[in-house]
Amino acid sequence: MPIKDITLDPNLIPTTLDAFHITLLVLLVILSLSLLFVLTLVVLSLLRRDKQRVVHQSVAASDIAELDEVARSLAEAEKVKVKKEAKQVKPSVTKLTDAKPDAALQLLGLLQQEGRFLDFVSEDVSKYSDAEIGAAARVVHEGCAKLIKQHFNVEPIRSEKENSRVTLQKGFNASENRVTGNIVGSPPFSGTLLHRGWRVVKVDLPRLAPGHDVQVLAPAEIEL
Repeated sequence: MPIKDITLDPNLIPTTLDAFHITLLVLLVILSLSLLFVLTLVVLSLLRRDKQRVVHQSVAASDIAELDEVARSLAEAEKVKVKKEAKQVKPSVTKLTDAKPDAALQLLGLLQQEGRFLDFVSEDVSKYSDAEIGAAARVVHEGCAKLIKQHFNVEPIRSEKENSRVTLQKGFNASENRVTGNIVGSPPFSGTLLHRGWRVVKVDLPRLAPGHDVQVLAPAEIEL
């Protein structure tokens, strides 16, 4: 049907509001107010959250700055403490005792006198055979052994047999026991006794006559 054939009847348009339309209008107003109230609450909540975030950020920044200041103060106090302790602690100085050469020179002279020790160790033995060296070494051994037994009382440090297993307890005497090999951890140490060691318990060297020159280990011999 063509549009031009449609006619509008003015009598069909309501001229007054009935109860149904009034109800719809009231509901529309209520819904609009409710929506406006909800939107207002959402906006206020967002504003409050942003404000709290800003406050937290400012508090966190102040806390970090305060912690940094405390850390710097502690670091400065520690530096001052270390400096004071460094000033108070005096470095320990190990005093070394000078060994007097007179006794050593006297012993060398006695070894030369009894066993021709210096002659033997000063000789170039590469030009001699093993048999010749062995014969000379026997003479040196006999003379030096006689001298040691005469003037020194020497005994082994360890009583165990060599190549036996021994245990070094905590606090062992490091000057009497030298530990070698794979040293791991702390005592007690268990290992093989390679050498029993020697300890001098008595020294009885002859007294030096006045004017005796200990640097002369053996005088030159001149036959007339």
